[in-house]
Amino acid sequence: MQNILLITPPFTQLNTPYPATAYLKGFLNTKNIDSFQMDLGIEVILKMFSKEGLENLFQVSGERVSENCQRIYTLHNDYSSTIDNVISFLQGNNPTLARQICSGNFLPEASRFDQVDDLDYAFGSMGMQDKAKHLATLYLEDLSDFIVECIDENFGFSRYAERLGRSANSFDELYNELKNETTFIDKITLKILKGRVEDVQPKLVCFSVPFPGNLYSAFRCAQFIKINYPEIKITMGGGFPNTELRSLSDKRVFEFFDFISLDDGELPIELLNSNIKNPNSNEFKRTFLLENNEIVYKNNTTKPDYKQSEVGTPDYSDLFLNKYISVIEIANPMHSLWSDGRWNKLTMAHGCYWGKCTFCDISLDYIKLYEPIAAKTLVDRMEELIIQTGENGFHFVDEAAPPALMREVALEILKRNLKVTWWTNIRFEKSFTQDLCVLLAASGCIAVSGGLEVASDRLLELIKKGVTVEQVAQVTRNFTESGIMVHAYLMYGYPTQTIQETVDSLEMVRQLFELGVMQSGFWHQFAMTAHSPVGMFPEEFGVIPQQNEITFANNDIAFKDKTGINHEKFSFGLKKSLFNYMHGICFDYPLQDWFDFKIPNTKIQSDFIHNALQNESDFNTKPSAKIVWIGGKPSHETFTKSKKGNSWEMMQLMFHDKKNVTEITVEKEQGEWLIQILEKISITSNSKLTFSQLKSDYETNLEDFELFWYSKSINSLREIGLLVL
Repeated sequence: MQNILLITPPFTQLNTPYPATAYLKGFLNTKNIDSFQMDLGIEVILKMFSKEGLENLFQVSGERVSENCQRIYTLHNDYSSTIDNVISFLQGNNPTLARQICSGNFLPEASRFDQVDDLDYAFGSMGMQDKAKHLATLYLEDLSDFIVECIDENFGFSRYAERLGRSANSFDELYNELKNETTFIDKITLKILKGRVEDVQPKLVCFSVPFPGNLYSAFRCAQFIKINYPEIKITMGGGFPNTELRSLSDKRVFEFFDFISLDDGELPIELLNSNIKNPNSNEFKRTFLLENNEIVYKNNTTKPDYKQSEVGTPDYSDLFLNKYISVIEIANPMHSLWSDGRWNKLTMAHGCYWGKCTFCDISLDYIKLYEPIAAKTLVDRMEELIIQTGENGFHFVDEAAPPALMREVALEILKRNLKVTWWTNIRFEKSFTQDLCVLLAASGCIAVSGGLEVASDRLLELIKKGVTVEQVAQVTRNFTESGIMVHAYLMYGYPTQTIQETVDSLEMVRQLFELGVMQSGFWHQFAMTAHSPVGMFPEEFGVIPQQNEITFANNDIAFKDKTGINHEKFSFGLKKSLFNYMHGICFDYPLQDWFDFKIPNTKIQSDFIHNALQNESDFNTKPSAKIVWIGGKPSHETFTKSKKGNSWEMMQLMFHDKKNVTEITVEKEQGEWLIQILEKISITSNSKLTFSQLKSDYETNLEDFELFWYSKSINSLREIGLLVL
């Protein structure tokens, strides 16, 4: 028996658990509050996509209208006999099955396999394991198409009944859906839920609902618990209520939930647990509930939210970590990171250190309240999670990871000689120098994603992004040359954006990919949200909101742009061109070729990005810059050099790395100084030197520091691990 059952309802990701419940369980551990967590989504998927599950599915399937679904049904025995092997392979077991999958004679194939001829075009020379994963993913997507047509139109691997949660200003449609008979997928979900509730016997069930695609299932599960276990209290928190339910006024919601809590969940859950134990306490944090048949919002505790240093390490126990499915859906390098492999999720900081972008929900606490975590604490948590999960891959899920903290985390990882792989979201700001990117790569950083958004300096300024296109080009070059993959979030349809600016934005993107400084991207159409500056002050941005009466969800706001431009018509051309650019082709196509309507010629010079990359940063090093050596200890030998009757001693230093050996030759005194200073500034040393301290140390015994610092020998060291940070 546990006090609290934490549930992520169907569906989020196939390859890794959504981290919210693990964060909460980690916190509850620090308070000695018993809890059990479950990812109901992966459990339902594994039941559905099994031999027994498919046999049941084919038995109850309805009318098969399309030729494709008729084919899948005809091959139902082939699907049922292969599904367990395919799922096991995608869980990382039986890697030898890859050869059979790639042979073309193992998997039944329907319409999703029409694109197989494009595999080499999409993936290049793909490894057999990855190719097999992709083919197995197409096989699952064929089954998904069958389910959508013949079983349940609301099904999706990473969402369920999303339309019912998206921009649902009224609760009516969702409420009416919940009156209907349970669906095939509902029955599987509720059977698993019933078993877990009876095993755990919780007093409080907490649903974490991150997305609209989790909302329906959360309500359906809550409805089931209310009917069958009325003594259990039920609450909802997570990303969806945090952004969408802040102006909730429909009492019918509380037929399903006793409480709805907003923002950071640690203190609200602790107080709910206390209230259930002692009903007289009546102390709440950011919580909606029903009192005297009226909705009230209670935030009457004097306790402050917990600091990030106090919330504990996420705890992934109870979850089926070895049963998640690694898939490769589409030929987008960053999206494959999302869906392929298991990642431990952490944050470097609560909130966003920038907090100014006008399209972002910067008025909400989860972005507005910025609080970084100490690097040592963060790396402690990484080590704990490696022991707990057996995985050394980390996805830092920050709004924008702070460069200074990324530097300290990287230094701490290297100091501990910790072998990890990690990636995160950033702002493309000038702090990401070439040396910092080298450091990040050395610590295990493999990818970053960041917002280039509209790729127009006028609009970037209007967005208050704090970057320019030229700056983005230089920063992405620094990452790319360090071996770190770069993904750009791209936006079109921002208020006041003209057709000319959309075309020019595409040209900027074309050049960035052609020059190889960006490897991945995705175009999003601008959406106006209620908690962003655009949503709160639409008149300042030239948009006219179309407001409905809000009784349930309030986030996405329909609007009219005063420019009158139909930005939607650009969607297909922007995405098609980007797909080709990501695969290194079609850079010479005129931009007009991507659109079936007339567009203006770009006004961007064809060498704009090239010229931006030629702008070298100045040679002025800040006196306070840290000097760090991440290379190894050199071997050395001395010899005598003679010229015109004069002779002096020289030193040759040899630096071995994993691939090469670098040799430099300097005067003996300089070599001796270098050996001792590299030891002092080594990554494993506790002492840290600034540039001014380094200069002072050199000039104690030697002369002409600047001449030495900018010499060919030091430049060679700069290339193999002498970093200015």
